[in-house]
Amino acid sequence: MIMYKLNLILFTLTTIILTFMVIILLSCSSMGSDPKGDRLDKIMNSEQYNRRKNKFQNPHNTPISTGRSWVVIMYDFIFKTKGRTPKEKLPVAPLKLSELKIINKNLRFAWLGHSTVLLEIDSNRILIDPVFSTYASPVPFMVKRFQPPVLTIDEIHNIDIILISHDHYDHLDYKTITKLKARDIQYVVPLGVGSHLESWGVDNKKITELTWWNSTNHKGLKLTCTPAQHFSGRGFFNRNKTLWSSWSIQGQNENIFYSGDSGYGKHYKEIGNRLGPFDLTFLENGAYSLDWKFVHQLPEEAVQAHIDLKGEAMIPVHWGMFNLGLHTWFDPIIRITDEAEKRGVRIIVPKLGQLISMDKNYVLEDWWSEIISRETN
Repeated sequence: MIMYKLNLILFTLTTIILTFMVIILLSCSSMGSDPKGDRLDKIMNSEQYNRRKNKFQNPHNTPISTGRSWVVIMYDFIFKTKGRTPKEKLPVAPLKLSELKIINKNLRFAWLGHSTVLLEIDSNRILIDPVFSTYASPVPFMVKRFQPPVLTIDEIHNIDIILISHDHYDHLDYKTITKLKARDIQYVVPLGVGSHLESWGVDNKKITELTWWNSTNHKGLKLTCTPAQHFSGRGFFNRNKTLWSSWSIQGQNENIFYSGDSGYGKHYKEIGNRLGPFDLTFLENGAYSLDWKFVHQLPEEAVQAHIDLKGEAMIPVHWGMFNLGLHTWFDPIIRITDEAEKRGVRIIVPKLGQLISMDKNYVLEDWWSEIISRETN
């Protein structure tokens, strides 16, 4: 009990110090910029925007926390770390640079860790939620990746579209965007996120901002901004000033869904009914907790979401890179593969960087069990 109190005091003092440091850093470029001017006018006309509260909101009243104090949650996050990062590097199947020289007209993808996906469809190359920095935070000592990038952003060329789901640091990365801003790339993002991009030097003509159920077309692809049950913000004082979303990517022959971050909800069935079925679903599966289950779905819920979406094959993302949850690093993959097997859902779990061509029959390789066994025995 004495040790617990001492740790709690230390945690409280640390929190106060960090709070002041973050406040000082609020002007830091990586935090982006809040929407204003014409962009803000467009936001205020969105059905998802609550003018009275001056912020975006989920369709239903969705609490971020389910009851426990955030002080207690943060204490657990800082001090209860056993098993949350792997003791060894996870296996990779690095993309060969020769494979990236030509964009394949057939559907193929590579999971690059956490929620970053390289997707090729109809001769378009899309980079989804690209994060290549060491830290997924506004300061260089929090949320450090435990797995190095398979490739550097400088090694990936011929990118047509950057697709962003929301503005949290593990999905929208300042350093990655600044490395890409001079290239001829189109950015497709939810309402308001363009304010960050523009403040970082991205030409506003390259940015397309959409609200839920709105679409844009690019070189034969139809990209539709779809609902998610989450929240946004890059600082203490701009919570929900920008929209969060999932995405539908429809080509000539294939249809892809990407969840972004989301709690499980009715929106999945609505998306499935309106835009499905989907050949591939990339679904959030990590950094979950019963403490915040309404904004981050559990693995079993991810499988149900895939079923709701009328998906053919499911790829779990949002794991394998950052320590952002209270569970072990391997809990997500064990739970989701078990649930998928029980429910007859086809699941694809590639190694980091492994290029999966959907014109070939992918066979699920269990590459994680041996690593888990070495850590737990």
